[in-house]
Amino acid sequence: GYEELPTAVNITWSSINFKTILQWQPKPSGYFYTVEIHGRTSDVKRKCILTSETECDVTDALRNVKETYTAHILSVRPAEMDDFEEPPFAVSEKFTPYSQTVIGKPEIKNYSQEGSKLNVVFKDPLTPYVFPNGSFQSIQDIFQHDLEYKLYYWKDQSSGKKDVMTKSHHFEVSIDSGKSYCFYVQGIIPSRRENRNGQESMVLCTSVGRNILDEYGTEVFIILAVIAVAVITLAIVLPVVLCKRKKAKKARAVREKELLNGV
Repeated sequence: GYEELPTAVNITWSSINFKTILQWQPKPSGYFYTVEIHGRTSDVKRKCILTSETECDVTDALRNVKETYTAHILSVRPAEMDDFEEPPFAVSEKFTPYSQTVIGKPEIKNYSQEGSKLNVVFKDPLTPYVFPNGSFQSIQDIFQHDLEYKLYYWKDQSSGKKDVMTKSHHFEVSIDSGKSYCFYVQGIIPSRRENRNGQESMVLCTSVGRNILDEYGTEVFIILAVIAVAVITLAIVLPVVLCKRKKAKKARAVREKELLNGV
């Protein structure tokens, strides 16, 4: 009967940009799992019915992102699905997508450094949810004014970071002209208690005033110095060696001539 079936343990929610995966253990043997998503004000939705996997994409069951959900993971045998007896199940922790999904990496569209100004333009991460016209909603479309972005920037080869916030998709900051700068962008939800900071974009650097030592460090200088010393040494030693060989050859020719005359 059902009472013999093990129930799921270690149930976790994993959510980035509202794409949400439910995971649990153990791997089933001789039975299956079915996931039920329960919302406080919404109807129960069944996902991953009779699955032998230990994860389930529940994104489309969480469209009301401000709703708080729990997942019931049922342990079932196929033949008993229609029985009146309720199968054993495990209940997850509560999950509210709006306050718990992780903000993904912004995409840097373009950047430039002109004089004493650094300009950075970026794009919001997209969510799996779509508008009626079929285009994907961005996290900005969902979070609206709750979402802000922070730019971290610093002089190349320096460890001193500065930062500035915006609610738009463009940063313009004052910097020292003639110096290269590195930066990255990060989404932030200031109203959250947890998961306030999103994932960081890739780090990019401008190339104003950079030279070969900035690009590759002192290793290149050392290599170039070794090559220069080798060339100078060769230029000094090679003529001396050639001169000695020439004198030795001349002396050998004189001795050979003397020997022939003696004969």
